[in-house]
Amino acid sequence: MGNHIYTIGREFGSGGKEIGVALANRLGVKCYDKELLKEASKESGYCAEIFENHDEKPTNSFLYSLVMDTYSFGGYSSAPFMDMPLNHKIFLAQFDTIKKLAEKESCVIVGRCADYALEDYKGCLNIFIHADLSSRIKRISKKMNLSSNKARDLIQKTDKQRASYYNYYTSKKWGDSKSYDLTLNSSRMDIEGCVDIILAYRERMKKR
Repeated sequence: MGNHIYTIGREFGSGGKEIGVALANRLGVKCYDKELLKEASKESGYCAEIFENHDEKPTNSFLYSLVMDTYSFGGYSSAPFMDMPLNHKIFLAQFDTIKKLAEKESCVIVGRCADYALEDYKGCLNIFIHADLSSRIKRISKKMNLSSNKARDLIQKTDKQRASYYNYYTSKKWGDSKSYDLTLNSSRMDIEGCVDIILAYRERMKKR
């Protein structure tokens, strides 16, 4: 049958990570978010801090000049790979890690263009979680102890980064319903309700 993989793209403040964790708990599998960075670091040989600094960010970093050729990358010794900018190497390391996870186990993967990495994987269900801006501001204000204005600014900045990263590395558009199997507005449904819908969708898929 193969493993079942659930990828979750999400607007900042939509509760996408929380939905991913709840889904994983319901299924008895792992949810990979920041954990994916640790796995990619372990697989690639790059230190974890580099993945943290490049996490879903397409822009250049001052770290390039400091660490470009400092760390070895297991299995990638060809000249074309070694000549790539560091952000491309980091993306490919995550890309390979995502594919290996899909082959190894059923799991939930949050962000990191996982839907693109697994676009040819039949056991993958790609989900995008969005929410009304007002509810996202409220969630982030409470979670991070920010004023509404600061929460709004952080939401806009983070969404812009995620969209730029996704659009840069994939052939799809971040947040566009055509890029996913299922999109959910978490403003209209609690976390467990969203999980119910995702699992019901998966069950209907089996009957096709």
